[in-house]
Amino acid sequence: MRHLSFFLSNLTNFLNFLFPFLIKIPSKSLPVQIKTMVSLASRSGRHLQRYEQGYRLVVGCIPYRYKKSQEPSSVEELEVLVISAQNGQGMLFPKGGWENDESMEEAAKRETEEEAGVIGVVGDKLGPWHYQSKRSCIMHESYMYPLLVKEELDCWPERENRERRWVTINEAREVCHNRWMREALEEMVRLHPQAQS
Repeated sequence: MRHLSFFLSNLTNFLNFLFPFLIKIPSKSLPVQIKTMVSLASRSGRHLQRYEQGYRLVVGCIPYRYKKSQEPSSVEELEVLVISAQNGQGMLFPKGGWENDESMEEAAKRETEEEAGVIGVVGDKLGPWHYQSKRSCIMHESYMYPLLVKEELDCWPERENRERRWVTINEAREVCHNRWMREALEEMVRLHPQAQS
């Protein structure tokens, strides 16, 4: 049993090491088995985290899509994707630490794929917001990107730990428990006039 634990621990570390290189390879070039393994490996640890003037830098996305209305006018309605918090208490948008070996945009897309299992096109950066971690005294500076979802994955690294749900803007305002994330949502809504509902 100890050998299995050692093997799995080293496999995770090895995949975390390979991940930055493998994500640069076009997915069509990778064998399906490797593509699946890479998509199931989530980064962990804080040794690569970026800090600036005492703030931990955090980035994420507000995943959204346009859903056709059931009404005859066929007006498109904006929906956003929320995920459950790791502790299961409340819903939020995917976010996490911005690491030294990636751009801010790459980090936001990576966190969104790891936590929510969606891939898409990012819009203009929103923020910053400052807040204190609920678990420690660390201050965070956070940025969010609107992400127009192009693909929803069936398997993603945090699938077993997270629930994901498409909701309207009004529902997101109610279920998102982080004030700064609700403010990010409002900023995104201002940039998307059709999202006023």
